[in-house]
Amino acid sequence: MIELTDIAYVRSGAADLDTAVRFAVDVVGMELTAQEDGVAYLRADQRHHCLALVGGESGVISSGFLVRDEDALAAAETELEKAGIAVARGDAKAARSRRVRDFIAFDDPFGNRVDLAIDQVTLTAPVHGGRAAGITEFGHLCLDAPDVREAYRFWNGHFNARVSDWIGDWACLMRIDPVHHKLAVFQGSQPGLCHINFQVGSLDDVMRNWHFLEANGVEIEMGPGRHPQSTAVFVYFKGPEGITYEYSWGVRLITDEDAWRPRYFDPAEPGSIDMWQGPTRRVHTQPQIRRPLGQS
Repeated sequence: MIELTDIAYVRSGAADLDTAVRFAVDVVGMELTAQEDGVAYLRADQRHHCLALVGGESGVISSGFLVRDEDALAAAETELEKAGIAVARGDAKAARSRRVRDFIAFDDPFGNRVDLAIDQVTLTAPVHGGRAAGITEFGHLCLDAPDVREAYRFWNGHFNARVSDWIGDWACLMRIDPVHHKLAVFQGSQPGLCHINFQVGSLDDVMRNWHFLEANGVEIEMGPGRHPQSTAVFVYFKGPEGITYEYSWGVRLITDEDAWRPRYFDPAEPGSIDMWQGPTRRVHTQPQIRRPLGQS
């Protein structure tokens, strides 16, 4: 069993890098920590970055997760290869670009590129975002797959991901620690990044951000609302390059593993996506860039 300890980053291609960076800083409220070799690094918490925008083809390049140490990384490489999954070990240049000490890359059964990494660089300076959005941390990431049940079997069969709740056959929400979900898989015909989430410090932050986004002509994809699964108050919005961002506050923590039982929500029932029963829709997915393993 491969134990994921946290999410690490999303690496995303940007055809118009300058516009994507300005949006991440001035609208989302992230901090640009570095820009080199055609890559812009954006942070929201103690991580060196949680979003790396890479100039070039538009689309998600990879989604990164952390494992404990080099022994855990080597064991993960062996387990995946024994399962018939092709794995590539990153070289020093690619690891440096990701600001990790070492990593491996593989494709899940649906074509999503995943990095497993160790020793992500931590920054000690406070985050100085482009605006006061109230972001406290990189909260979760969501991938697409045509069959969320099969996706769960993959993540639960090889990794420590446990289902917290189902939204029909439309979504599987999974935890790797007490947070209700750090990883979700949504139903989609092609691999891709459904959205990336940032936790904010208060309900007021969600509402202030909503008004800011509306005042600045940003496309609101869904919300404000409240998810019954995680209890989080949310707003989803669309950025350049087709990235969907989410702010949320009030996520549920599952502290008693033995007592928790996954629940099943029918997306056709009122309130199954938004307890406040506001309008809901499928948010936009940034498609996966398909590259041979070993290309960064």
